[in-house]
This record gives sequence, C-alpha cells and structure tokens, in this order.
Amino acid sequence: MAAVLDASDVRPGSVVVDLGCGTGSVSLPLAQRGAQVTAVDLSPSMLDLLSAKASDAGIDGITTLAAPLEELDLPEGSVDLIVSNYALHHLHDRDKEALVVSALRWLRPGGRMVIGDMMFGRGTSARDRSIIGSKAAVMLKRGPAGWWRLLKNVGRFWFRMEERPVTMETWERYFRQAGFTEVVATPVRLEASVVAGTKPGS
Repeated sequence: MAAVLDASDVRPGSVVVDLGCGTGSVSLPLAQRGAQVTAVDLSPSMLDLLSAKASDAGIDGITTLAAPLEELDLPEGSVDLIVSNYALHHLHDRDKEALVVSALRWLRPGGRMVIGDMMFGRGTSARDRSIIGSKAAVMLKRGPAGWWRLLKNVGRFWFRMEERPVTMETWERYFRQAGFTEVVATPVRLEASVVAGTKPGS
C-alpha cells in the first residue's frame, strides 16, 4: 500500500479512481491528501465499510461505485490518476490487458496509472522460484493446517482458479502496448511489486 501511495504522487484536487478498493486502504489516504476519489469494488459490503470508515474519520471526497472491473467504463479523459492495490490478480489475463487499455483512454494527458499487486509467474525464473519457495516454506512450518492450505493453494495456483498473478514483465508489456510511457516496475517485497506508467501529453 505505501509503495502505491508513494508512486501515485497525488495532488490536492486530483481526480482518482481506485480499482478494487476493498475497505479503502488506498482510497482513504488519497482522499486525505485532497484527491477526489471514486472507489470501485465488486462488493457493496466492502464499499459500505469504506464509507463508514471515511465518515468516522471525517474524510470527504470519496464516491463509491459497485461494479465488476471487467465491465467498468468511464468518460474519456476524465481522470488524473488510476490506482489499484492487490486486486487485479483476480482478473483473467485478457481482462488485465483490456483494463490497462481502457485506463489509458480514461486518463487525461499526463495522467498516471499505478498498480501494486502480487507479480510472479509459474516458476520459470529465479525470482518466481524464490517467491514460490518462500511461500511454501511458511505454510509448511505451520504443521498440518499449513500443509492442507499449501495443497489447496497449489491447486488454485496451477489451475488459476481464484488468483491469477502475472510477472512484472507482463504488466510492463501491457502498459507499453497500451501506449503508456515512463513505465517503471519496482519489486517491493516477496511477491509484491508496483508498476506505474504515464499517459503521453502535457
């Protein structure tokens, strides 16, 4: 979350969309910094919690929208910043790529997209193997409950049933092919990475 906020470089008055916002871990601090945030999530209950947290903290500037990210559409050139934190790995790869293309259209010239997520592949690189090995080691140390969880996660990971992470390099390719410039990918810790890009123009 902190890495996404740092890469966002949000300014007071910026129009922001938070994709897969959950209960507001990114939306709330962005609004505290003066942004006008549209917080988008599939779950109305998550959005209700976000609204309650904003109200309790006296934070204005957040509008919620319940919608599947695959079906989201926004006016062209209406947004300064698009962020997402640990949400897009749930999308199918074709929907990830299509969302990046749509995001470029929604952004104003000079606008930015910042994605923080788990970013690793199926074990073909040393980084992949290190991430997968470290996650497996943590579960194995937890005894029978961890072993069972590891077995379930292996099935989910192999068949990409719930979580469908892709590598940093794949996200960079999505950004560049869509037309983003100044694309930067930064590993954060373990499987977490941030990829950011800018829409050409002033």
